[in-house]
Amino acid sequence: MAASNPYNQYKEQSIMTMTPGELIIVLYEECIKMLNYAVYYIEEKKDMEEAEKAIKKVQRIIHYLDGILDYKYEISTNLHMLYDYFIRTLVQANIRKRAEVLKPLIPMITELKDSFQQAEKKVHMK
Repeated sequence: MAASNPYNQYKEQSIMTMTPGELIIVLYEECIKMLNYAVYYIEEKKDMEEAEKAIKKVQRIIHYLDGILDYKYEISTNLHMLYDYFIRTLVQANIRKRAEVLKPLIPMITELKDSFQQAEKKVHMK
């Protein structure tokens, strides 16, 4: 039996010890990274297969984030509508393979990530 990759073990352990807020931040960061990859693959590499993979990964993350919303909080309804917009935009971007459809999502998701980071800091200050 082959030994596990130490880096993968570290990654798995760090994810398992994250707070829910920290995990959401990491997921937003992954969305931003994959959106940037998709834009790059469309504009620079003309590699539509890699762009599609990146877009689909963002879709999976957004679906996950939408699925964990807790509707006892008012913000969840607003986030659901935003996530729905993201999904519809991602589908259109994937069909058309146009980077300009994806680009506006990057600052929006960055703003969400920044908001969650601020909230996470406030939670840990108490």
